[in-house]
Amino acid sequence: MSLTLTDITLTYPDGRSRLTALDDVTLEVPAGTVTAVVGPSGSGKSSLLAVAATLITPDSGSVVLDGVSTSGLSRRELTELRRRTVGIVFQQPNLLAALTAAEQLEVVARLDHRGRVKARARALDLLDAVGLAEQADRRPHQLSGGQRQRVNIARALVNDPAVLLVDEPTSALDHERGAAVVDMITDLTHRSGTATVLVTHDRAHLAAADRIVEVRDGRSAVPDSAR
Repeated sequence: MSLTLTDITLTYPDGRSRLTALDDVTLEVPAGTVTAVVGPSGSGKSSLLAVAATLITPDSGSVVLDGVSTSGLSRRELTELRRRTVGIVFQQPNLLAALTAAEQLEVVARLDHRGRVKARARALDLLDAVGLAEQADRRPHQLSGGQRQRVNIARALVNDPAVLLVDEPTSALDHERGAAVVDMITDLTHRSGTATVLVTHDRAHLAAADRIVEVRDGRSAVPDSAR
């Protein structure tokens, strides 16, 4: 498994007590597959992604990324593991207005100590993979919402992550463009062998997933329709 969460419990301070966000959650995502996570607002989906991304340390339980346990790692070690292992696609692309599509990716590649030529080549290869080869020199304001989200996804893949975490990538898109983005994520997952977690509110996109997990009140379950 490229991503394994075992018996994860996460609580937050809530006055004099604590609020349980995740309650003994276990999730396994094999390499090369997409696990869709669904559930009502406030059910724990975002907390689950944050724990998987090592952005939040759970109260108890274990997180294993690409065979590496995060237990006991320092903040610096977690940052390095996340940089090497995890790609995150946020709900909003948050692209830098002054940079072209290619430059958005090149910045990330350079952080991975790639030289300028290799960083440029990697950026162009990924933009081609997401269907934006001809838009490489365009800035965000020159791209459609769907195109900006594709750049967002390509940027998350720059460092060849073993785990891809995707948070509501279609929330700002119409159904047709949203479906195209989800299909692209699924295709890239199968081709690159990432372990992908896709949080989505749109159940129309679930057919593209290899597995569906529903989160309610901090607990996870596989719906009967997906067993």
